[in-house]
Amino acid sequence: MECEDTGPSVVLFGVPICAVKMDQVIGWVDDAVRSRRRLRLGVVNAAKIVNMRRDQELSDDVLSSDAILADGMSVVWASRLIGRPLPERVPGIDLMLRIVEHGRRSGYRVYLLGAARDVVEETAARLSQQYRGIQIVGRRDGFFTDQEELAVAEHIRASDADVLFVGMTSPLKERFMSRWGDRLGVPVVHGVGGSFDVVAGKVKRAPDAWQRVGLEWLYRVKQEPRRLWRRYLVTNSVFAAMTFWEMLRAVRRRHV
Repeated sequence: MECEDTGPSVVLFGVPICAVKMDQVIGWVDDAVRSRRRLRLGVVNAAKIVNMRRDQELSDDVLSSDAILADGMSVVWASRLIGRPLPERVPGIDLMLRIVEHGRRSGYRVYLLGAARDVVEETAARLSQQYRGIQIVGRRDGFFTDQEELAVAEHIRASDADVLFVGMTSPLKERFMSRWGDRLGVPVVHGVGGSFDVVAGKVKRAPDAWQRVGLEWLYRVKQEPRRLWRRYLVTNSVFAAMTFWEMLRAVRRRHV
């Protein structure tokens, strides 16, 4: 993967992350829609990078993306500490909304896949209201069996969508995107995780101040402490240790 042949990638913890800004990614999306060329976007944060070390299938699925972007501020900070700086964070939810805004003006056909049925329905309603003119040509909840995946993929293909947003949790969304991406017939496929819950108003997103200092994860824990505190404590600790050792290796390389 060469980050769409438009710029360099930064390899962090064995993951090639595109050293790009949001506007460049929107340009890639527009080019892909116009040319009907596949662009499968992967995003990584600290937790996902840690989990990729533990789960080879997840790692393979993420690495099969056409472009991998830094969703988490902690990934950007780690890149700077290690001496391979990324220019900025490209949050998955912000990218989704920028694509919808651009698509409203450019006539994109959008399919929403994921979350609970009421959430995806509310997401479709709110996006249609906020971005008048956007064409939402299909939607489906993310609760289906392995045996139903083919039918889901065929339904998406029949919609003739330009963009597919996959609002499912990891590693389910990465597996679906990797397994069916070539069969969907959709130029742009973007895994947006829990973004539908935010758009639908089920979950509050961290204020900008929390995001700027890299504490969006802590805001999520604050909302769901019993479910999330242990997960983030473990993954953040492991990621900090990984960053420390990479910093040491970088220092040693400079002095060799």
